[in-house]
Amino acid sequence: MTQDIKPAATILLLRDDPTFEVLMVKRHHQIDFASGALVFPGGKSHAGDHDPAWANHVLGWDDFDADQRGLRIAAIREVFEEAGILFGARLDGSPIGGEACPMDVRRAVDKGETAFLDVVKDLGVRLDLNALTVFARWITPPLTPKRFDTWFYVADAPADQLAACDGHETVDAEWIEPKEVLRLAAAGERKVIFPTRMNVQLLAEAGSASDCIARAVGRTLVTVEPQIQDGPGGKVLVLPPDAGYGVVAEPLANVM
Repeated sequence: MTQDIKPAATILLLRDDPTFEVLMVKRHHQIDFASGALVFPGGKSHAGDHDPAWANHVLGWDDFDADQRGLRIAAIREVFEEAGILFGARLDGSPIGGEACPMDVRRAVDKGETAFLDVVKDLGVRLDLNALTVFARWITPPLTPKRFDTWFYVADAPADQLAACDGHETVDAEWIEPKEVLRLAAAGERKVIFPTRMNVQLLAEAGSASDCIARAVGRTLVTVEPQIQDGPGGKVLVLPPDAGYGVVAEPLANVM
């Protein structure tokens, strides 16, 4: 039976305060996907992310096709739900500032009890689709029980907003240097799943948020769908050599 591949989106929120850092959240241990792992805020796209009514409530609507509009709205919604950050501006152009929205509203959106579009309307803001830059695209290989077609975006975190985990899907949120994430993963001190680790590795090649975004703009997007091959010590996952990650042959045991 053919597996259903679900569209998903995530954002690598960046800042230089005082060093180059990315916002990562720790997944709740009871979540069925990547439980307990350090990840970027993100998740599956929902039908409401593709509502044409969004046209009047976003900046940059005409700059993207229907798929990218929905994916960017999904990414912004997920970051709002999981970390409380809202990419956008008030109708008069002023920044949102402080806490974008109370926790109970974020949880209502997460549970599907309140439409994200209605929240944005009530707040009197417009989402900024152009705040996001495409960083990578990964499709989960067939060996996993759930498959996702995930778009990774990078963005400068709004300096005037505070990040706070939702306590439901995520139990911790922290700003951390990409190289420190790699060190913690290598030392076994933090769980970092393979796609996240590869993208943190790519992130760590940059020296600042602006450098990272510039590199993403200049990089040709190559969709990554890891392939299983036979290696000297057994099965390995291989990435496309032109995707920007270098030569990767990850032992299958490391990603299961």
